[in-house]
Amino acid sequence: MPRLSEVIAALDALWPPSRAEQWDSVGTVCGDPDAEVTRVLFAVDPVQEIADEAVKLGADLIVTHHPLYLRGTTTVEAGTFKGRVVHTLIKNDVALHVAHTNADTADPGVSDALAGALDLRITGPLVPDPSDPAGRRGLGRICELDHPETLREFAARAAARLPRTAQGVRVAGDPDAVIRTVAVSGGSGDSLFDQVRAAGVDAFLTADLRHHPVSEAREQSPLALVDAAHWATEWPWCEQAAAQLDAISERHGWGLRTHVSRTVTDPWTAHAPSVSTPSISGAPN
Repeated sequence: MPRLSEVIAALDALWPPSRAEQWDSVGTVCGDPDAEVTRVLFAVDPVQEIADEAVKLGADLIVTHHPLYLRGTTTVEAGTFKGRVVHTLIKNDVALHVAHTNADTADPGVSDALAGALDLRITGPLVPDPSDPAGRRGLGRICELDHPETLREFAARAAARLPRTAQGVRVAGDPDAVIRTVAVSGGSGDSLFDQVRAAGVDAFLTADLRHHPVSEAREQSPLALVDAAHWATEWPWCEQAAAQLDAISERHGWGLRTHVSRTVTDPWTAHAPSVSTPSISGAPN
């Protein structure tokens, strides 16, 4: 069995910490470098449900996309929810490793997994990494559909192929507009509207789209917007990442067992559709 330090070295080769954004917090949160690793659990969020799942599974290592401590901390006291996660992990000899923005821009990265889940053909990164001479790394991906379809049909494709969440999939644009090319970006993507418009695609699928940026984007161009849940757009990366570690394990003869959590850690738990419309005066009917 490999030691934790060997597995972490392999993960850092896939997603070098040096490629994370300066504000980000990636790498190993807890764990004994000399401990043996036999099972690895991949998940989006390092929350208590995932820590408990890892303990029940007998995992020695959790790899998550989101950081546990993004802005630092002065305590891991178990009375706080993050401190409780750390206590659970350390008491049960479970390590935690984070690959966040360094996984977003990797080749393959988070948006490659998102495009793969939607069965889209990738033509290149949306925001290329200037340090990559091959032009494959970067934030987001520009894609082509296997055949043209309406925005309504494309949204249905996303709703059917991404994990189910309370939010589902929201659309801004003419439902009958024909979609041939799409930009995708896992996670929050409304800071990328300029790059998406410059790419000349028909639609942009991402998450966490806010009212004002969407309103302004719709006024500036006919670009269609497809808004899925943040967790749902990043979960496909867990399967991709697990497959990458499987390949490394097989190459080294480690015999690791990798698992992908199916626990839905999206914070939204229910959705109630609107049923009333405003009257001319603005009061509800």
